[in-house]
Amino acid sequence: MEFLYATELSIPLFQILLLLVLGTLSLLFGKVKLALLTNYIFALYWGYFLNRDLLLESMVKTEYFTLIYFGIGLIIVVLAIVGFMAHKE
Repeated sequence: MEFLYATELSIPLFQILLLLVLGTLSLLFGKVKLALLTNYIFALYWGYFLNRDLLLESMVKTEYFTLIYFGIGLIIVVLAIVGFMAHKE
């Protein structure tokens, strides 16, 4: 757990602004589920693609860990999309 406190992540300001704009527009149009999904996708992108090398240096290096991490993240996105489309308010 120590690596979480010691790791510094870098996220481009443009991407943070893009997330802010997309999230705000989604909420203004009453699409709360879309805003949640957008935030999750950005977090998955920042954690897996953008800072993957930095995070994996601190953790146990296994080839399967990255595949499992990304696979579970994609499964959650797909399940969220199916759940959001199937449930009408």
